[in-house]
Amino acid sequence: MTERTFTLSEARALLPEVRARIDAIVAARADLAELSYALRSGQPTRLGGKPELKGYEARIDEAVGWFTIQGIEVKSLTPVLIDFPAYHGGQSVRLCLLEGERELTWYHRTELGFAGRRRLPGA
Repeated sequence: MTERTFTLSEARALLPEVRARIDAIVAARADLAELSYALRSGQPTRLGGKPELKGYEARIDEAVGWFTIQGIEVKSLTPVLIDFPAYHGGQSVRLCLLEGERELTWYHRTELGFAGRRRLPGA
């Protein structure tokens, strides 16, 4: 299967849905952490029990699956870090978005990863 690549415009056009999916992951992740702790420690919680824990895990998996179907790479869930495969200046890059960022203004060369992160020109 050929890897999908995005133009900056295509990636930015997906941002409303991307942000909504990230927000859903963040909310489910927090509830999952709280519920997991409560179940391990035997503390009562308003979040439910094992069935609800499985539900939070399923919500996260569903959101990750949506990114995968779109051709967007999920690099981390804590914090959420996603990459859009792209080309910049003839090089393979990743347009990257970190949880909490509202705009797509960063990229890194594919082979460098997050450590090579730079601002997009004009961003």
